[in-house]
Amino acid sequence: MRDLQGIDSLVLKELKSCCAKEYNFLPKETGLKLMESASAEKHGGVSAKCRDARVEELWSLTSFFGYSTQTFVQAISLLDRFLTVMKVQPKHLPCIGVCCLHIAAKMVEEESNVSPTHELIRISQSKFTVSDLCRMEKIISEKLSMEPKAVTALTFLHLYYAAFTSLPAAREEIPSIGRLEAQLKACLCRLVFSKAKPSVLALSLIAQEFEALQAVMLMKIVQQFQRHLKISGSELLHWKELVAKCMTEYRSSECNKPDNKKLVWIVSRRTAQNLQASHFSVPGLPTIPERSWDESESEDSCEDMSCGEDSPCGSLGSDGEGAFFPSTFLTSRK
Repeated sequence: MRDLQGIDSLVLKELKSCCAKEYNFLPKETGLKLMESASAEKHGGVSAKCRDARVEELWSLTSFFGYSTQTFVQAISLLDRFLTVMKVQPKHLPCIGVCCLHIAAKMVEEESNVSPTHELIRISQSKFTVSDLCRMEKIISEKLSMEPKAVTALTFLHLYYAAFTSLPAAREEIPSIGRLEAQLKACLCRLVFSKAKPSVLALSLIAQEFEALQAVMLMKIVQQFQRHLKISGSELLHWKELVAKCMTEYRSSECNKPDNKKLVWIVSRRTAQNLQASHFSVPGLPTIPERSWDESESEDSCEDMSCGEDSPCGSLGSDGEGAFFPSTFLTSRK
């Protein structure tokens, strides 16, 4: 405790409490290994690639509905924990993913901000029904702990951030919490980071950022946290290197990232009436002349745009600014 003098004692107390609980919210290691070894071609269950693609789609949905980072992280925690305790067929993954997001939103968001289930299904371009989602929600709730305050990497990220910002001399050097949250979300899109303890992953994110900024004093405080939480040097180095590699890849021009703008959908008039107008804008389309109308098609022929479980729920945008990182992330650092 002497090493961390000057840091808010309440923050340190909460940090200690969360460290004692974090193991309760970790996905099963055996289940993670099974996903890593699963092959989609051989129908060997949900593969890491399939899981990662679904997480990126949940990120797009999170952005579309304006949900918080906490909702997204909570949803991924539920998803990984469920996939590692239950044998899941890939065809059920879309329903499970959307259901985890819906459960997380109800836990975290204000009730008025939670999207109705039918709207969530429509926007995700899924083929399951509201009753399917309700049944899946019951199954997930029975298998997992539904604590609203689950201990995640975001929990520790906020605690570390509060600790560092309580030091007046370090405030100017610390990057924004939004930047760190964006980096965390990028990491969570990869199954490998689900193996890390939340406390270690969050500290690794901060450590690699401070190293890049050459913030010597802040790195010394990171080392103090490392000793205080009994994190080995090799463990922190391992995850710090993986985080740095992930950040480098997401900064590259070859990486497709979700666009930072809200998704825009072209839908039929009837669908538009059923969806909340605040979530998208419907472009004005020219009237089709009657004589060129094919009466064998219904007026809602453009409504069903789903391509099945492999259909992405949002287009991948430019390789520049995106939801993975704030606009300042790509600027060169001193």
